[in-house]
Amino acid sequence: MTGTVHVVVDVESDGPAPALYSMVSLGAVLCAPPFKTTFGLQTRPISQDYVPEALAISGITRAVHESYPDPADVVPDFVHWLRSLGRRPVMWSDNPAFDWQWVNFYLHRFAGENPFGYSARRIGDLYCGIVGNIKAQSEWKKLRKTKHTHDPIDDATGNAEALYEIMQMLRARDT
Repeated sequence: MTGTVHVVVDVESDGPAPALYSMVSLGAVLCAPPFKTTFGLQTRPISQDYVPEALAISGITRAVHESYPDPADVVPDFVHWLRSLGRRPVMWSDNPAFDWQWVNFYLHRFAGENPFGYSARRIGDLYCGIVGNIKAQSEWKKLRKTKHTHDPIDDATGNAEALYEIMQMLRARDT
């Protein structure tokens, strides 16, 4: 694989940390118009513990979460999707400190590898650098076109739309 491809990822979970709690769902979107190259999965719990308020963000019940597929059956599909993009994927997120830990744990545990490697990038930090204001870490969200709904595909799509606009700002500045 030569070159890179930018992938925006969003994760919903039923608690604050992988292995202690469980991923509920994941959405990934290629950062390229028309933002229709997507991947999504839902996965049943791997732990008996959960935080009801965290699960409520996903808009589902514990019984629904328990009805989702086994992660061993669906997480390897994410690796196949990433590989199908044909270039080394770079993970972007609204909050990679949260999202990346889930992605890294689930990919290693259930697929044996993490094609993103050992890092991810934060959209807000790039925006702060471009506008020259470290306090502007949330202003980039106004660039989203797709509504933030806590459906991980919707949220990743909105974030990809914003990231694409930020990258256009960077290209315009550099020309």
